[in-house]
Amino acid sequence: MSTVAVTTTPAGRMRALARAELTLLGRSKGTLFAAMFVPFVLPFSMRQAATEMDLKGTGLSLGTVVLPSALGFSLLFAVYATLTGVYVARREELVLKRLRTGELRDTEILAGAALPSVTIGIVQCLVLGAGCAVLLDAGAPSAPHLVVLGIAAGLVMFAALAAVTGSFSRSTESAQVMSMPLIFVSMIGSGLFIPFEVMPDKVAAVCELLPLSSVIELIRGGWAGHLSTGDALGALATAVAWTLLSVFAVRRWFRWEPRH
Repeated sequence: MSTVAVTTTPAGRMRALARAELTLLGRSKGTLFAAMFVPFVLPFSMRQAATEMDLKGTGLSLGTVVLPSALGFSLLFAVYATLTGVYVARREELVLKRLRTGELRDTEILAGAALPSVTIGIVQCLVLGAGCAVLLDAGAPSAPHLVVLGIAAGLVMFAALAAVTGSFSRSTESAQVMSMPLIFVSMIGSGLFIPFEVMPDKVAAVCELLPLSSVIELIRGGWAGHLSTGDALGALATAVAWTLLSVFAVRRWFRWEPRH
């Protein structure tokens, strides 16, 4: 009896892994709720705070303040927090260890596991962007390429940061705690609640170095149309630096099986 060899491709292997991961994600009601609904709720509280800001002379409006913040919330909760828990849960269940014994390469395993969360993040960004543009009269982005670039950079960066955070989390419960510092710092200092334009210059200069800050700067500047080429390149360089640093940390410290 002759046997026929089945040839697989990296894309096909990652799609299969992504389908399996999406099924597992659907069974985790708490994680799915946080990923799907929290980013839609937080912008409503942000809107009330934005109406009390003095935006004169900043080139911003209510829409261009709330809309980038809404997309930032999606990156933090739908991608970063969710994916951190996914990586830790699959490691503790020995799923990652078993996957490494097959054809899948390490990068394919991590990327395939990230695809459902990243897809949810993309869909949310589209829905939130369209909704805020209409409901808050933000209009169309002045520089859509900067908005797309900011979202793409944020998706890649926070997927990598999730793997880093998961590396130092001992359990799925501790993963939730380990992801909180970056979420809180990003909410306070990355322009989500207080735009850089209304911050004191020295404070803004420090906050602009945070991971999410570069993404918010690209999205907000692309929508409002006030971001210069130099500032856009600086924000992109910050995002790339954080991504490269995260990739290095993953290659150095990511754990594929539980500690004993």
